[in-house]
Amino acid sequence: MVGALVLAGVDLGLAHIHSVTHLGVSTLPVPAFVTTEAHQVDVMRIGFIGLGNIGGALAANLLADGHVVTVGDLDESRLAALVDAGAYRGATPAEVARSSEVTFLSLPTPAIMEAVADAWAAGAEPGSVLVDLTTNAPATVRAVGARLAAAGTHLVEAPLTGGAPGARNRALVFIVGGAAEPVGRVTPLLASLGRATFHLGPLGCGNVGKLVNSLMAFTATWVSMEGLALGARHDIDLRMLVDMLRTAGASNFYIERMVEGINQRGRPAEFTLELAAKDAALMLEVGREAAVPMPVAEAVHQILVLGKALGLGEHDFSDLVEVMERTAEIRLHLPPAA
Repeated sequence: MVGALVLAGVDLGLAHIHSVTHLGVSTLPVPAFVTTEAHQVDVMRIGFIGLGNIGGALAANLLADGHVVTVGDLDESRLAALVDAGAYRGATPAEVARSSEVTFLSLPTPAIMEAVADAWAAGAEPGSVLVDLTTNAPATVRAVGARLAAAGTHLVEAPLTGGAPGARNRALVFIVGGAAEPVGRVTPLLASLGRATFHLGPLGCGNVGKLVNSLMAFTATWVSMEGLALGARHDIDLRMLVDMLRTAGASNFYIERMVEGINQRGRPAEFTLELAAKDAALMLEVGREAAVPMPVAEAVHQILVLGKALGLGEHDFSDLVEVMERTAEIRLHLPPAA
């Protein structure tokens, strides 16, 4: 049997064969706790909706830790991989909610997150916690949180940094917002999935923190490419220029680490330029709401929009270098280190 849910024009179909609620998951013989390399965590019934590069890896780690996991996604191949590993399928967000104490969302946009959260609420038991990993608009997070609270459930926002490699290797940083009690309940899970968790305040603060981090990362990346292009235009060896920057004191995370991959193009997309442009637009929205001038964020947003116009929207963020190369008509190549 295959089921689908359509809500507010958004297809939330979660293909399924059987429902975990039909299997009596709460009676499954599971141990009282699981131990990861650094953490002891109570075994829980966990839902996971959104099984992309990050969500799929996190759901797999939760399964590996011994939790009872119910999953939902539009992509049958992603579902099948996790079901083969021991997960259960949820037909709808509401069914995932009925099967879970804590449900994670890893979704691409605020609008999709809001629709799925409202559908989840229809099946959630009082006291259940929804953990949103989406990079989201703080206003959306607060509005969804208020609706869930009125229904007796809880929202915790936990946008993250570290991408798909961090999700696979338990090296994520979670930037959390929410009330102390539900945050405390999910913190052991987050600790088992990542390397650090920062609770910045009530709902909305987590995504403000994430957007600040993204602003710094996007800006450092692009300004580094501007500097490298200027040097290349003047026939300066880019390896020598990078070594100088690392020594002279004006370096940043891109020059220190990421620049070593600048010669690679077309790598598998783990964080697309399309999603980066979405995040940059959220920065500007939050800045306007808070009356904080953000001219640099505006410039970075326009660069990312240009990348989309050049047909690079579905490319990995590392291909931002192609925007510089095409607009400056120059090739950026970093010679190997001596």
